[in-house]
Amino acid sequence: QVQLVESGGGLVQAGGSLRLSCTASGRTYSVNVMGWFRQAPGKEREFAAAITRSRGSTSYADSVKGRFAITADNAKNTVYLQMNSLKPEDTAVYYCAARAPYGIMWSAQAYNDWGQGTQVTVSS
Repeated sequence: QVQLVESGGGLVQAGGSLRLSCTASGRTYSVNVMGWFRQAPGKEREFAAAITRSRGSTSYADSVKGRFAITADNAKNTVYLQMNSLKPEDTAVYYCAARAPYGIMWSAQAYNDWGQGTQVTVSS
């Protein structure tokens, strides 16, 4: 099992930036993909971005493409989500997730382990 701990959420004005961090511990050698999902009140959890640990390949949801950037520091077992040009509709709880099989997937069901989430609130 892999334990994931997120940090970096908070309150920011529209147009501002935040950087989320997620540090993994435990069986990190089994992780091949790290992802960020988000869930707004009354909505389903949705994919935001993901990165492969071996090649650093990335994938982004259309809603965040060009504004968010996911990076990884494998030596620290940490993945980051740099969020720029934030909008009120980005307000959500952001979750870090880990996936053992190779290949980036956008479905939350494809991820094995999850963090507790961190709140991001963007005011207009």
